[in-house]
Amino acid sequence: MRVLIIEDDSGIAANLYDFLEARGHAVDAAGDGITGLHLATAHDFDAILLDVSLPGLDGLTLCRKLREEARKDTPVLMVTARDTVDDKIDGLAHGADDYLVKPFSLREVEARLASLHRRHAGKLLPRPLAVGVLHLDPRTATLSCNGQPVKLPPKCLRLIETMMRDPERVFSRTDLEGAVWGGEPITNDTLRSQMYLLRRAIALAGGGDPIQNLHGLGYRLVVKAASPTER
Repeated sequence: MRVLIIEDDSGIAANLYDFLEARGHAVDAAGDGITGLHLATAHDFDAILLDVSLPGLDGLTLCRKLREEARKDTPVLMVTARDTVDDKIDGLAHGADDYLVKPFSLREVEARLASLHRRHAGKLLPRPLAVGVLHLDPRTATLSCNGQPVKLPPKCLRLIETMMRDPERVFSRTDLEGAVWGGEPITNDTLRSQMYLLRRAIALAGGGDPIQNLHGLGYRLVVKAASPTER
């Protein structure tokens, strides 16, 4: 999963971040509500862990803005020290999907986030993706470049889908291997060979090479706009 933690307590945030990352999840974090709302609306996350008491913008208002203004339906697990029934109802009424009272078990947090993600993924149909000259329909597993089909093996399709869901983001080797192969054992050259096939196929289809290899950091899909004659 890709998880966003919005928590102003640095100790709690660090524990959550380290635990989830060690469990193989991609994690981003924000220490205030304004930054958290920006990240939540600018990127696609599988789940959000949201504290109620935040500086800048409280968690209830953030969740309401996420739903009503940004129109984002990312699953939200709200966490707080407030444990009355009214507090829980208030959180759910503002758009939270689940509610957890502090102190909490890190394992329970992961389990609840995973459950929210599974339910959310199960009710959504994968939507077509468009990044520059590239268009991908996950439902039919087809990629096109400037309207021309690009033939790719399944792992390459999963690679480009992962990167198209968050263009311009730098994906580490661990990010991509986890998204494409999960816990499947692979060699050190597996990602590199699949990335080579993907980049060659896009180049042969006239899309150039939109994937940057950032030494020591990972890969990034750069948005390439279509020329006027290609639109």
